[in-house]
Amino acid sequence: MDKHNAWKSFAWESRIAYFSMEIGLSAEIPTYSGGLGVLAGDTIKSAADLKVPMVAVTLLHRKGYFRQQIDSDGWQHEYPVQWNPERLLELLPVKTLVTIEGRDVKIQPWLYRVKSPAGGVVPVIFLDTDIPGNTEVDRRLTDTLYGGDSEYRLKQEIVLGIGGARMLAALNFTVRKYHMNEGHAALLTLELLNNMRAPIENTLNERASWDVQRVMDRCVFTTHTPVAAGHDKFPWPMVEKILPEIVPFALLHDLIGKDSLNMTILALKLSRYVNGVAKKHGEISQSMFPGFEIHAITNGIHSFTWASPYFVQLYDRHLPGWALEPELLVRVDTISDEDFWDAHQGAKAFLALYIEETTGKKFDPEVLTIGFARRYATYKRADLIFSDLQRLAEIGSGRLQLVFAGKSHPHDAPGKELIHRIHEGIHSLSGKIEVVFLQNYNMEVAYRLIPGVDLWLNTPKRPLEASGTSGMKAALNGVPNFSILDGWWIEGHIEGMTGWSIGPPPREKNLAENGSDQEDARDLYDKLEKKIIPLYYEDRTGWIRVMKNAVSKNAYYFNTHVMMRRYVTEAYIR
Repeated sequence: MDKHNAWKSFAWESRIAYFSMEIGLSAEIPTYSGGLGVLAGDTIKSAADLKVPMVAVTLLHRKGYFRQQIDSDGWQHEYPVQWNPERLLELLPVKTLVTIEGRDVKIQPWLYRVKSPAGGVVPVIFLDTDIPGNTEVDRRLTDTLYGGDSEYRLKQEIVLGIGGARMLAALNFTVRKYHMNEGHAALLTLELLNNMRAPIENTLNERASWDVQRVMDRCVFTTHTPVAAGHDKFPWPMVEKILPEIVPFALLHDLIGKDSLNMTILALKLSRYVNGVAKKHGEISQSMFPGFEIHAITNGIHSFTWASPYFVQLYDRHLPGWALEPELLVRVDTISDEDFWDAHQGAKAFLALYIEETTGKKFDPEVLTIGFARRYATYKRADLIFSDLQRLAEIGSGRLQLVFAGKSHPHDAPGKELIHRIHEGIHSLSGKIEVVFLQNYNMEVAYRLIPGVDLWLNTPKRPLEASGTSGMKAALNGVPNFSILDGWWIEGHIEGMTGWSIGPPPREKNLAENGSDQEDARDLYDKLEKKIIPLYYEDRTGWIRVMKNAVSKNAYYFNTHVMMRRYVTEAYIR
């Protein structure tokens, strides 16, 4: 088949169209910021492994999210990411149009094939407006992930939702269901409404020609956060200035309300199946959006992507087939403690080498090492472990090492202040506890960091952690979790067996904050001092037992193979 027409082979089969504003496939393709994008990439990889007929749609962020640099005073600075799409992606000979502020904006597609050793292939379509003929402003629309102001965000969501649906049609894809990974793509529902509109003469009135039920039957929506800032809202004057009226604005007012265009509400109103990303998050979402039926499918990770090379070798040797059948990890107890510990120490040395290369600091492989790497939003409380530096030093001097990483959104001043406070804590603990902050956290850094620590720390305010897939990556590599009981950890936690909780258990009232900062910090210090540190240094067999339990009781289940099978049976074919 001619190379330039090879992509047409994807179009013959009815597919699930998976839309996501960000997709993290590798560090070489920097079109992601964090958990949402990495989850999307892992979902696509599992779809390829399981040969689920899927096509993914996202934006081509030529400047990425940003490259992070921390100055000598501990403040974050942002710089564009330089990468070359031509080196990794194939430009397809098709274009489509959307209308933005009354102007026609051309969109071109780039193709990347996610290939599985099992033989499955999922095409990923990257949408790009950097085309001669577009205005300079419009050429920059797809450049930066989560950049610019609200108008820029709305324009990007027009390109993703409306432009993405039109691009799939232009590429002759047959779509069985449209899966919106967060509300950013919700405008695709307007394109579907317009395409499925019944002739006016066949209906009693003009309003009845818009077939909402038929669109609902085609759409699946996954909501990812209980944090208000994660649900995009645009004031109607802005919407009416920027968005083409492919569906009457009066109809949208009736559907969504007259206050604003809430993308989450739009997706909820026009999707037959809706889910949160953990059992608890499903409950929280149900209470946030009463009147909608919201299910729960707990997130996962792509096991083969996130196993360190040392654990890949270990699992290949003892559990052949685990990469395509991660449920085999339940048999990890058949691996000797010596072999398991050797694999962990290899991953730890791999991280220590990276730390020395990038920071100049030498980490002791015998010292208990705690890792924390998240987006630096205030609700994630990255500095909770620094609440009482004197007590932390008393507990951990000579017995603890800490590794931090993560970015704050460029416009999030409190998040940047949080990174600054971490660096102040690092300075205060100098000579007592070795602490490093690894800059420019991305998939490549995560691949070294997460498997290379001994304990994974997560300290969000309840109930704001929707899922938390970094802890699943840790468990896969035999790293126990030490976490607030929120998100996936409520389901994965068995105290003292798969890891440890921080603070009180969740209470019944979904939206109540549970546990004060002081109460959570006190419990964190108590468990470090009385349970975790003694177990690590005084009972290596007991520690390895917890490590193995993390694999056999968490990693065997919390993966995107399990997650994808549930999407297929509960959302895609129903």
